[in-house]
Amino acid sequence: MSGHDASLVEVDGPWTHRQISAGGTRFHVAEAGDGPLVLLLHGFPEFWWSWHNQLVSLPAAGYRAAAVDLRGYGGSDKPPRGYDLVTLAGDAAGLVRALGEANAIVVGHDWGGLLAWTMGVYHPKVVQRLAVVSAPHPLRLRQAVAGDPRGQGWATRHTFGFQLPLWPERRLMRDDAALVGKLLHDWSGPGWPDERTERLVRRAVQIPGAAHSALEYHRWLIRSQARPDGIRYAHRMRAPIHVPTLQLHGALDTCTLPGSAQGSGRYVTAPYRWKLIDGAGHFPHEERPRTFDTQLLGWLADPEPEL
Repeated sequence: MSGHDASLVEVDGPWTHRQISAGGTRFHVAEAGDGPLVLLLHGFPEFWWSWHNQLVSLPAAGYRAAAVDLRGYGGSDKPPRGYDLVTLAGDAAGLVRALGEANAIVVGHDWGGLLAWTMGVYHPKVVQRLAVVSAPHPLRLRQAVAGDPRGQGWATRHTFGFQLPLWPERRLMRDDAALVGKLLHDWSGPGWPDERTERLVRRAVQIPGAAHSALEYHRWLIRSQARPDGIRYAHRMRAPIHVPTLQLHGALDTCTLPGSAQGSGRYVTAPYRWKLIDGAGHFPHEERPRTFDTQLLGWLADPEPEL
């Protein structure tokens, strides 16, 4: 990555930027604070900045927060492959170890949420607790898309559109990544995104290779379903999750409908809590950061986080 690209994502603030290697891939991480590690995994079409509010609130509450640019995004490496949820969960587990910890509290939004669910099954020892934002359990998502074609099926139409080669990348980048700005507005509740966030996200997606990598996630999700790797993944994901899990969802989410995410708790045998955040769409941690942080920090402080 050139210095120019790095400057696009190394936004100044009360956090430190680092490059960390995990499993032969370099990741850009913004971190702050001391205490138990909270690994923050962003979603599409964002980058680590998605968690800039929590990089302040978590350290203030006594945690070490690390927001990573996922594989293919922002300041992280953009290898030609590895955009399946199993590899990505391996990336995240490797990052926890590379950050010097045996395990972490894992908080994931959107794709980062699907990735967090996957970590809970594939790398249970690395996950201390799981907080999933705007993301159904991957098997619940499949059921919702298949069972509600006019609802979640229609809401997920962008993923089906991304299956074409090359053209979606061009569309995403066109007019200074105008489509990315449109998605942020369409999927959120009123009053978000702020101008700065929209500008940063639109710029970050134009880093060479980022748009293609971001779309590869969506391509794997659909194309793998009938392939041996996808069938193996779906089978393995039936295993229950044994760590305390918090699921937060914006009541106004039009990208992942609240009803599609509800019911994910059947895959969790540990204490599980579901909370809807009123007035927020697909990005509740950015749209309603105070409400979100109250829910997250209250749950983290609870030694026995039952309903």
